[in-house]
Amino acid sequence: MRVVLTWRDKAEQCIYDLAFKPDGTQLILAAGNRLLVYDTSDGTLLQPLKGHKDTVYCVAYAKDGKRFASGSADKSVIIWTSKLEGILKYTHNDSIQCVSYNPVTHQLASCSSNDFGLWSPEQKSVSKHKSSSKITCCREEHNDILAVADWGQKLSFYQLSGKQIGKDRSLNFDPCCVSYFTKGEYILLGGSDKQVSLFTKDGVRLGTVGEQNSWVWTCKVKPDSNYVVVGCQDGTISFYQLIFSTVHGLYKDRYAYRDSMTDVIVQHLITDQKVCIKCKELVKKIAIYKHRLAIQLPEKILIYELYSDDSSDMHYRVKEKIVRKFECNLLVVCADHIILCQEKRLQCLSFSGVKEREWQMESLIRYIKVIGGPPGREGLLVGLKNGQILKIFVDNLFAIVLLKQATAVRCLDMSASRNKLAVVDENDTCLVYDIYTKELLFQEPNANSVAWNTQCEDMLCFSGGGYLNIKASTFPVHQQKLQGFVVGYNGSKIFCLHVFSMSAVEVPQSAPMYQYLDRKLFKEAYQIACLGVTDTDWRELAMEALEGLEFETAKKAFTRVQDLRYLELINSIEERKKRGEPNNDLFLADVFSYQGKFHEAAKLYKRSGHENLALEMYTDLRMFEYAKDFLGSGDPKETKMLITKQADWARNINEPKAAVEMYMSAGEHVKAIEISGDHGWVDTLIDIARKLDKAEREPLLMCAHYFKKLDNPGYAAETYLKIGDLKSLIQLHVETQRWDEAFALGEKHPEFKDDIYVPYAQWLAENDRFEEAQKAFHKAGRQGEAVRVLEQLTHNAVVESRFNDAACYYWMLSMQCLDIAQDPAQKDVMLSKFHHFQHLAELYHGYHAIQRYTEEPFSFHLPETLFNISRFLLHSLTKDTPLGISKVNTLFTLAKQSKALGAYKLARHAYDKLQGLQIPARFQKSIELGSLTIRSKPFHDSEELVPLCYRCSTNNPLLNNLGNVCINCRQPFVFSASSYEVLHLVEFYLEEGITDEEAVSLIDLEAPRHKHENKWQEITSNNSQTLRLDETVDSMGDDPFTAKLSFEQGGSEFVPVVVSRSVLRSMSRRDVLIKRWPPPLQWQYFRSLLPDASITMCPSCFQMFHSEDYELLVLQHTCCPYCRRRVDEPSP
Repeated sequence: MRVVLTWRDKAEQCIYDLAFKPDGTQLILAAGNRLLVYDTSDGTLLQPLKGHKDTVYCVAYAKDGKRFASGSADKSVIIWTSKLEGILKYTHNDSIQCVSYNPVTHQLASCSSNDFGLWSPEQKSVSKHKSSSKITCCREEHNDILAVADWGQKLSFYQLSGKQIGKDRSLNFDPCCVSYFTKGEYILLGGSDKQVSLFTKDGVRLGTVGEQNSWVWTCKVKPDSNYVVVGCQDGTISFYQLIFSTVHGLYKDRYAYRDSMTDVIVQHLITDQKVCIKCKELVKKIAIYKHRLAIQLPEKILIYELYSDDSSDMHYRVKEKIVRKFECNLLVVCADHIILCQEKRLQCLSFSGVKEREWQMESLIRYIKVIGGPPGREGLLVGLKNGQILKIFVDNLFAIVLLKQATAVRCLDMSASRNKLAVVDENDTCLVYDIYTKELLFQEPNANSVAWNTQCEDMLCFSGGGYLNIKASTFPVHQQKLQGFVVGYNGSKIFCLHVFSMSAVEVPQSAPMYQYLDRKLFKEAYQIACLGVTDTDWRELAMEALEGLEFETAKKAFTRVQDLRYLELINSIEERKKRGEPNNDLFLADVFSYQGKFHEAAKLYKRSGHENLALEMYTDLRMFEYAKDFLGSGDPKETKMLITKQADWARNINEPKAAVEMYMSAGEHVKAIEISGDHGWVDTLIDIARKLDKAEREPLLMCAHYFKKLDNPGYAAETYLKIGDLKSLIQLHVETQRWDEAFALGEKHPEFKDDIYVPYAQWLAENDRFEEAQKAFHKAGRQGEAVRVLEQLTHNAVVESRFNDAACYYWMLSMQCLDIAQDPAQKDVMLSKFHHFQHLAELYHGYHAIQRYTEEPFSFHLPETLFNISRFLLHSLTKDTPLGISKVNTLFTLAKQSKALGAYKLARHAYDKLQGLQIPARFQKSIELGSLTIRSKPFHDSEELVPLCYRCSTNNPLLNNLGNVCINCRQPFVFSASSYEVLHLVEFYLEEGITDEEAVSLIDLEAPRHKHENKWQEITSNNSQTLRLDETVDSMGDDPFTAKLSFEQGGSEFVPVVVSRSVLRSMSRRDVLIKRWPPPLQWQYFRSLLPDASITMCPSCFQMFHSEDYELLVLQHTCCPYCRRRVDEPSP
C-alpha cells in the first residue's frame, strides 16, 4: 500500500468535523464558527458559510445529496441546501455534539449534551428526547458490525444486537475519530498519535495513512473511492490517495494473490479451484514455485508446502517460519531457499533464515524469475535497469551475464529449451535473442509483458495496447483483443492479469498452425495443433499433409478427428509403398478422388497410365459423360457395362423411366421388367412382353407375375399362352376365380381336373356354400374331402338342432358311401355305412317334426302325423339313441297325441316310460298332470288307430315289440315320408335267374285287364266263359301276385314274396314301384295293393309319399322334402 498526498490546506481554527457530498465532488469542513466548502479534485476553497455564532462541532450530509446540517456550540442546528443556502434553524438547550442523517428516510438526528432531537422535512416541529448522560457521537450505520473506539485506548467490534465480536484490540493512543470505507472493507482511525491508521474490518492494523503535527480530530473516506481526508487540531486539511498495489506470484498454472490485505488466495488456473490462507496480518510479498509458497508478513516470512505431489492438490501446510523483519522489493522462493531482492542486492536464505549467499549487481534489479532446475540448484533469470540480463544459480556465487542491451529491462522469459530469450524493455519493445549467439532474432513494438509457450519452443505471446499478440517462429504476428498483462502461456491457455483478477484465456492456435501449413512444414504444424485447435483445423491439417504425401502427420491428424475412411486410404497407400509401388502420382490421384477433386484425380490417373481407374471412378460416381472419355477402343462389352451402370444409377436416383429404357437398350430385360412391375407400369410391361421371344421364358414369367400382381389377369393369360404354360394359366384362372374359363380348360385337358375342382371346392366352402363344395370335391374325385365336408355339415346341423338338414346330409353321406362302395376293397364297409346313414337320415327326418312340436308354440303337423312319427321313432330307436334325438320329447309327443286321439292305453304306457327318464323342468308339470288325468281314461286304444298289415291283413298293436314289421307275417312296413302312415305296398323279390332289366321288360308287357261293369265280372277259363257278380269273384284265382302273399302261419322267420316271370307279366306297370339303386345294391320292387290310391316315389332318394302330400310339399319347397332334389333336375 502506498499513500500519495493529493492536496493540503490550512485553516485558522481546529477542524472538528467534515462531510463529503454523496457524489464526492465537495467537502464540507467545520472550522471555528464557519463551514468551509472545498472542491475535492484540487483542494480549491469554494465558499465559507457563516450562520453560527460559536464553534461548529459537527456536520453531516444527507444521502440524497439535497441538504446538509451543521451543529454548533451556540446550541443551534442549521439545515443547508446543496446550493449552500441555509433554509432552517432550530435550537437545543445545550451545545450540539453531533448530527447525522438517516440514509433511507433522510431524517436528521441532532444530539446535545443532555438530549437529542429528530427532524424530517415533512414535520413542522422537532421531537426531542432527554438523555441521562452526555452524547458524544452518532452515526448512520449501513454495516452489520459496529466498530467502537474509546479512550481506554482500545478498539472493539459489536453486532447490532450488542454482542461483542472477538476480543478488544489495544491501540496505544486515544482515538478521536473512526470511519468505515464505503463498502466496509477497511476502517480509518485517528487521534492523539497524530496520524491516521488503516485497519482491516477485523481490526488488523495495515499501516499509516498520513502523519500530522497535531491530534487528528476527524478523518473520512471519499464515497466509493480510495481517497482519505484528514482534519487536525491545528487546522491542517490533508487529502490523500491510497494505492493498493497487487501482491501476487505465478508459477505455471498456480496463481497466488493477496485478498483483503491479510489473506492469500491460491488459484489453480486450469481447474479454477481456489484455496484461502488467512494470515491475520498485512501480507507484504508472495512467492510461489512448484509445491512451495512463501508469504512475507511485517515481522516474519511463512513458507508453505503442498500435502502431496498431485498436480491438482490444493492443500497447503506450514513448512517453516522465519521470524525476522526483512526489507525487500522482490521475493522469490525455491525448493529449499528464499531469495530477497533489495535494490541492487540479492540475498539467498535457507528456510531456517540463515543467509547462504549474496550477489551485488551493477544496477537496480527490475525483474527476477525462477527458471527451474534441480532442488537446491535452481536457476534465476535477472533483469537490470542498465539492460543487463544475468543467469544466477542458487548454489553458485558467480552470476552469468547472458547479454546486455541498451535499454532497461521490464519483463523477461526464457523458451522451453533455454535457447531463446524474450525481453520487454522500457520502450515497450519485445526483443527476442538467441542465447548462444547473442543475436537479435526479431523485435515487435507495443509490448508490456511477454511469455514463451511452455509446450512449444517457437511460440511466444506478448500483450500491450489492448491486444494479445501471438508469434510463431518468424511468421507475422497474429493479433486479437485482450485487456491486461500476459503472465504465462501453457499449451493453448494464456494466463492474463487484468487489474486484480487472473484469468486463463483459451486461445486456439489456428493462425500459427496455418502459417506453418502455408510453408508445408507439416510436422511443426502438427506440434502447434497439439496445443489446441478446432476439429476443422485438425481436418485441414490432415488434408494438407495427405496432399503433401506426409502420411505420418496425416495419419495422426485423421486419428484425432476419428476419420476411419481416410485412415484406411493411408494404410492402403502405405501397404502399396511397402510392396514397391513408387508412383506418387497414383497415390495423389487416390487422395484427390477421396477428397472429391475428381477431375484432378482423373488427370493424374491418365498421366500415370491408369485410365481404367479413371473410368471406374467416373462410373461409380455416375458421371457417365466424363466416363465416356475414358472408354477403350469402343469395346461393346465395356459400352454395355457402362449403360447398365448408368441404368442402375438412374434407378437409384428415382428416375425409373430412364432406367427402364437404358436396361432395355443394354438387353437387361429382367431388371427393366422388375422396375416396371414395381412401379405398376402395365403398358411398359405389355410392350416388353410382346417384344420378347417365347423362348425367353424367365422374363416372360416375370411379366406374367407382375400382370397378376397388378390385377391384369387378361395380359397374364396372354403371356402364359405365349410360353405354353397351361398349368400356370389354370392356376391364374383359379386365383382370379374365373371358374368358367378354368372349367373350359379342364374339359380340354382333363389332367388338370384336380387343379381346378379342388380349389373350386375350397372356395365354395370358404364362402359357406358347403353343399356345392361337397359336390365339387366329389367331382374332383376327392371322396375323402367330400365325405369330411358332409360329416362336418351333418354334425353342425345336429348340434344346431337343424334335424331336417341333418337328415338331408345323412342321406347325401349314404349316397357318397354307396358311390365309394363300387370299389370292391371298400364294398362291405361302405355298404354297412350306407345302411347306417340311411337309417339315421330317416330318424332325423322324422324327429324334425317332434322337435318343432316340443320347441315351438304352434304345431305344423296334424295330430295323426305326430302320433305316427312318435310310434315310428320309438320302434326304430335301438339301444343307442343318436345324437340330438330326445326320447323324452318323443314319448312326451306320443303321450299327448295318443291321449288326444283316444289311444289311452298307449298314452298311459308313454307316461309310465317318462317316469323313468330325466325330464326337463318345463315338461315336469305337464307330464305329472297328464299321468294323473290319463288314469281317468279307459285302458284301451281306439281301433281306428290300429295299423293294418297289407300282406296278411293283420291288425298290429300300436306298440310293437318287433319294431316296424308285422307281428304276424314279419313283413316290414313301408311308411310315407310325410305322414308316416303305413303305405299299401308289399316288397317282392325276383326268382333266381331273373335280371332287373328282364323284370322291368316283363312288367312293361302289361297283360290286358278285364273290364268291370255293374259289379259283374266275365271270367274266361279254358273253353268256357263265366259271368259272376263281383262279390263272389275269387280274387285268389284272379291275381297271381295275391296268391304269392300267402305264408306259413306261426313261423318266426320272415318269408319274403318271390315272384316268377309269369307273375311279373301279370303285373301292371302302374302298380309296381321300383327303387333303382346303383350297383352294388340290388333294385327293390314294391307292389301297390290299392292301385286307385296313388303313391309317388322320389326318383332320387326313393322315399314314398301319398301323391297328394308329395305334390303339396313340392309346391311348398320346390324340391323333394327328403333329399331336396329340385323338380327341374333330371332324374338320375
